Formats: sequence, C-alpha cells, structure tokens
Amino acid sequence: MHSNLTNLGFTERFAQEAALYPELHPGRVIAQYKELYRVATGEAELLAEISGKMRHAAVEMSDYPAVGDFVMIDRKEGSQDHAIIHHTLTRKSVFIRKAAGKAHDVQVVAANIDVVFICMSLNNDFNLRRLERYLSIAWDSGATPVIVLTKADLCADVPEKLREIETIAFGVDVIVTSSMSMDGYTAVLKYITPGRTVVFIGSSGVGKSTLINRILREDLIETREIRKDDKGRHATTNRELFLVPTGGCIIDTPGMRELGLESANLAKTFVDIDELAAQCKFKDCRHENEPGCMVRKAIAEGTLTEERLQSYLKLKKEAKYEGLNAKQIEKEKINTMFSDFGGIKNARNYAKSKNKGK
Repeated sequence: MHSNLTNLGFTERFAQEAALYPELHPGRVIAQYKELYRVATGEAELLAEISGKMRHAAVEMSDYPAVGDFVMIDRKEGSQDHAIIHHTLTRKSVFIRKAAGKAHDVQVVAANIDVVFICMSLNNDFNLRRLERYLSIAWDSGATPVIVLTKADLCADVPEKLREIETIAFGVDVIVTSSMSMDGYTAVLKYITPGRTVVFIGSSGVGKSTLINRILREDLIETREIRKDDKGRHATTNRELFLVPTGGCIIDTPGMRELGLESANLAKTFVDIDELAAQCKFKDCRHENEPGCMVRKAIAEGTLTEERLQSYLKLKKEAKYEGLNAKQIEKEKINTMFSDFGGIKNARNYAKSKNKGK
C-alpha cells in the first residue's frame, strides 16, 4: 500500500501507527521552510502547513514537525491549496539543540535517522574531545554512529590515531579514507541502503558536502526557493532530505553542526571513567585529591589521560548533570529520551548484529 514510501524509511512500525488515522495519508517531511513544509507521499511532493488544532496544541518547538518526520496529511496528491498536517508520527530517533533565547525549549534539527556519520580529518582537525561530544549526541539520539576519518594521506601515523579513537569509541565502526570523493564515497555507500536515513556531522572543511554531492550524483543547490504566495514572496531552506539514487535518504542540515549538549549520552561515551569511578573509596568522589580515587590512580598509571577526565567533567557541567555520575544521568533520561527512541536498545542490537557477522 505504501510501497513508494518504503525507500523513504516508512517501516511497518510507522504503518501501524498511521493506521490509527484511516481518513489521512502518510508522508515524510523532506524540507522545512519558515511556516511551510514540503512533504513526500510516495505519489507526489506537496507543500503543507500544520492544522490550527496542531498549532494550538503545540507547547514547545519540538512539538512541531521537522525534516525527517513522518506526518499524517489530508491528501496524497497536489492541489492549488496547501496540504494540511494533522499529526506527527512517533519519532524513532531525534537530533535536538537548544532553541535560541529559550531556557529549556529545544528545537528538532532532524528526525528518524538510522546512521550518523561523524566526519573528522586526520590532519589539523583531529580532536578526540570533539569526537566525544559527537558520539555522545549520536548515541543519545537513537541513531547508530559511524566515524569517517578523512585525509589519511596527510597523516604520518594512522594506526596511532586509530588506537586513540579506540579508547573513546567503544564498538563503533571506523572508516579511514584519503579522498571523500573516491574511497570515502565507496566506503560509506554500503551503509546507505533502501529505507535507511543517514546524516553527516563534523567540522566544516572536512569534505562532507563533497561526499554528499558524490553520493547524490549532483551538486546540491545551496538555497532552494519556493513560491510562498501570489505576491511573489519566497522562502529559503537549508534543511532538506534527499533520495539517494541507489536507495536510502540523506538529511542535509547545517544545524547538525551546531548541536549542543541537550542530548549527550555520557554513560555510553565515558563508560571507562564510570567504571573507574564506581571503584573509588567515596561514592561522591570528585576525582581531585580524595584518598582511594581510582580515576586519579588510572591517570597516574597512564591508562587514562587528564584531558579525557577534564572533558568528561566539562561535558557533565555543560549538560547540567554536575554531581551525577554517568549511570545516574542515564537513569534520569531513561524514562524520557530512551523510552521514546530506544538509544540503548539500538546500541545493544547493533553490537549483537556486529558480533553475529564476525
């Protein structure tokens, strides 16, 4: 019934929820404008706006649809009027960032992502602390991270860099490339299959746009314009979902690079420090000068770096979880983020599937 939506990631899980609204039609938000959305239904692409009821019920920015969301609309083919979005289907994964000027409000940058490629070059851009941040955010979104290292030809000691990454990226696939347009293209393509949605995050200049253009076999237009009304006003977007010719989808949004710590999974990223902290003599050990501190002992023995500990403490502070250990943070969030998006479950299932393949 929804076969044309399958390549857009419309799985049985979404189909079951969509069946609760028999009078409406499912579609996926493929672009977001100021007050409008472009929705793909499988039959057509429609401009749509949210219903008055949905707008009235929205309490926070995260209640509004975002690129990647599956929504229920009042038609599946075009007409002169805008389609109306009545419901957003439950997200299986989400990337959020703090909304500007709001204390606790968060904005959804992209939804329903399966794989997040964390891109980092092996020359001047190489930064383990930044990688820790990206890994924290990726795991907590419910998506599976894959690290893409670029410019291997400019790095004198690739094996050493891989050993460093292994100390912080437990069980994460790492792809080493020299050129994003050549070996990088073929290496990431195996992860992009029909029905799967991916994003690329990382610093500017590491070659993400080059790689995306190569995968899509075209040069993306920086700004897409749509006719907003009869007066000829236009709206622009730089958040968009693209279909990959070989199957699957890419969400391209500059906002992915600006993600904050609202969705950092420290428990997953800093499991080594958490295990050491559990062995400290005092439960409330701050890992400074306390006797019996196993974290300080590991630093003294050279199995843990001072920089990694400081990064951990800084991230906790920024994420407003100071005073909690990583396991307590995880417990705090389990009833909210993970219950909705299955981050832990995704990570465990991914690890199991990798082990089976060996």
